[in-house]
Amino acid sequence: MLCKSGDKVTESCAFCEGDCKFAKEIVGTKRPKMLGYQAAGSAPFMRGEMVDAPETIATAIRIGHPQSWERAWVVKEESGGWFDECTDEAILAAQKLLAEQEGIFCEPASAASLAGALNDIATGKIPEGSTVVCTLTGHGLKDPDIAIQQSSSPMVTVDASLDAVREAIINHMPK
Repeated sequence: MLCKSGDKVTESCAFCEGDCKFAKEIVGTKRPKMLGYQAAGSAPFMRGEMVDAPETIATAIRIGHPQSWERAWVVKEESGGWFDECTDEAILAAQKLLAEQEGIFCEPASAASLAGALNDIATGKIPEGSTVVCTLTGHGLKDPDIAIQQSSSPMVTVDASLDAVREAIINHMPK
C-alpha cells in the first residue's frame, strides 16, 4: 500500500486509510518483529482456524473468532514475527512475577505477552541481547479473584486513608 504522499506504508494499518501521518523520515534501522501470544485454550492463530469454544483463565483474550484475523496475519508476515501460545499456568506465573518483582498488577491477558516472551527467550527463539517490549494494557483489578487465588500472602485490611495505605505498603515490602 502506498500513502497519498507516495511513501510505502504497512498493509496492516487500520487507521490511516492511505493517509499515514507517520510515513516520514525513517528513525529506526530495522522494523520491530510483532509477536502474538495467545492463551493455549483460545489460540485460533496457532490452530490456523477459528476456535468455537475458547477456554482460558485470561478472560480478555478468550476470543475464538478474532475480528482482525487477516490484519494480524499481515502484521506477522510484514514484520517477520510469529504467533505462539501460553498455558494458563505460564500466564498466571508471569502475572505473579510482575506483581511481586516489578510492582505491576496487570490482568492475566496482559501477562500473556510476558509469559510468551519469557518462553521465547528461554528457548533462544528471541536472541540474547534483543530489545523486548511487552504491552500490558489491562489492570489486575479486571480479574481480582484470579490474583487473590494465587496470592501466597494473607489479605491485609487497612483504613481508607493515605497514611494507613502508605504504612501497609511500606510494612509489607520485601526486605
